[in-house]
Formats: sequence, structure tokens, C-alpha cells
Amino acid sequence: MEEVIEQLREANEPVPVPLELPDEDQLVEIEEQLFINIPFVFKEFLLTVSDVVYGSLEPVTCTDPQSHTFLPDVAANAWEAGVPRDLIPLCQDGDSYYCVEEDGTVVLWDGDEEAITEESWESVWHWARDVWLES
Repeated sequence: MEEVIEQLREANEPVPVPLELPDEDQLVEIEEQLFINIPFVFKEFLLTVSDVVYGSLEPVTCTDPQSHTFLPDVAANAWEAGVPRDLIPLCQDGDSYYCVEEDGTVVLWDGDEEAITEESWESVWHWARDVWLES
């Protein structure tokens, strides 16, 4: 995990308006809006690297309700598209969504097939290393 955080920090691209990291209270508010608990490992991810801008993928954020990556809005869109309600979207990729399961596993929900694919990652950190850093 520390190694992935370091790689993401090094890869972080400068942007005119940098994103902010959320605090614990903001995550509690997000959970209340979603009516779902955010798995611990996903919370760690949001608290430590959700301000990183890198590559072609844009993981969800929790501090700016106006952002197109704001978790409650991304979740509403994903669930409306057919993503199962017990999955929390981590990142939209076209019509598909990388989602976090209750146990912290990341799965890919395919928008064309409207189903979860065979692809999965042990945690958001494995996904960040194998997918986000490669985007």
C-alpha cells in the first residue's frame, strides 16, 4: 500500500485547481448520503490519494459536490445504469464502472453486458497499481 501511495504521489499531475483530500467527517456524510458503509480499505484510499490526478482514469472524490467525480453523483449514475446497489463505484470508465465490494475487493461492471466481469482485484490498492497507474 505504501509503495502504491508513493507511486501515485510521484505520478500526480499538476492541475489549475488541485483536489482536496476528505476528512473522516466528510466520509461519514458520504456514507449517510449513500446509505451504505464504505469498506475500510476504500476509506484509506479516499483519505490518502483521492486528490491524485493521473492518467486517463478519474477515481471518485469526496470533497467537491460540483465535481463530475463526486462519489454520491457517480454512485447514483452507476446504480441507475444497473450496477448492483451493494457495490460502490470507484471509477467510471466509459459505460463501465470499477466498483468496490463490501469486503474491499474491486470488480469491473461492464456497461455493455450490464454484468460483473471475471476481472477483479484484491483491493483498491491492487487496482490502483494494476489499472490506474497503467492508464
